[in-house]
Amino acid sequence: MADSSSSSSSSDIALLQQLSDWESDEDNVPGTSTTRVYEERINYFNKYDDFDFVYRFRLSKSAVNDLLTEIYPFLRVTSKRNHGVPPLHQLLLTLRFYSLGTMLVAVADYIGVSKSSAGRIVKDVSQAIARLYPKYIYIHNNTQEDFYKIARFPRVLGAIDCTHILMQSPNSNIGEEFRNRKSVFSLNVQGVCNANLQFMNVVARWPGSTHDATIFNNSELRAQCESGVYGNRWLLGDSAYPCKSYLLTPLLNTQCNNDVNYNRAHIRTRNTIERCFGVWKRRFPVLSLKIRLSMETTQAVVVATSVLHNICRQRNLQEVEPEIDIPNYNININSANVPESHSLNQIQERQLLINNYFR
Repeated sequence: MADSSSSSSSSDIALLQQLSDWESDEDNVPGTSTTRVYEERINYFNKYDDFDFVYRFRLSKSAVNDLLTEIYPFLRVTSKRNHGVPPLHQLLLTLRFYSLGTMLVAVADYIGVSKSSAGRIVKDVSQAIARLYPKYIYIHNNTQEDFYKIARFPRVLGAIDCTHILMQSPNSNIGEEFRNRKSVFSLNVQGVCNANLQFMNVVARWPGSTHDATIFNNSELRAQCESGVYGNRWLLGDSAYPCKSYLLTPLLNTQCNNDVNYNRAHIRTRNTIERCFGVWKRRFPVLSLKIRLSMETTQAVVVATSVLHNICRQRNLQEVEPEIDIPNYNININSANVPESHSLNQIQERQLLINNYFR
């Protein structure tokens, strides 16, 4: 993969590096016996080639440059009088945290700041990236054709599912709400993707004990589907969801070839969301490990990494193997429970599709 920044982009980066990266005047006070000396921060654009840069930060140099331009207005830029961390290094520290998922002190040492500063930077940068959600995560207009190519399932809007992001207990008052059926604390995160594994919807605010269907039923997406915003297109979900006129689920009991054909096409097409979650978590291993941050920051990390995932997919950035072992955790822990009975009309609509199309 060849994806390097242009000369003009490099000059912009150099300017941002210098913006707040110099020695503090306050440390050179006459009459004092000690003077703090700050080392020049490493220029990772020069230190690493394109592949090594993506391997460590998950984004290409040009992607980092463009992203920095977008989030710069939302970052805290301290003055030259306290040797603040430049915006570029704030972003790189945060990307390094996403790619390692380790303790904050590890990425703090990588950039050369304190653990408390690293925590503040991860929060600020994650929230800044999360602000880009409307630009990069939205329902696409033309999804049917790409989905149809997978298994000839017609009129598909997107594939929907939920996945659990492990986290530390928020606090003793509400902690048990976040304990899921595996008895670990998590956020239950709803995602909808297109056939190209790009997120079109992400909801990251529900405790791990919440059922997948409850999250959808209380979402803006469901209200939009109910009001017919997306026409006659369908979401495809697993058996954790109720069958709706706009959300089709698989048959629990197949009785004929038509039913088998429907289930086979449904499963293959819906599998895109599981693949999307897998690519997302492999690119940003912090999502597969226990996030030891405040709940607010954890939610920001989830949304920010979903935005970055879409940026990577749009730029066709190749996947790289994670630097750490990712635990094998079952993401579909709620799928066995059907939350409510299906109405007769909705069952009949699904059956009409099966009889007329999957013969």
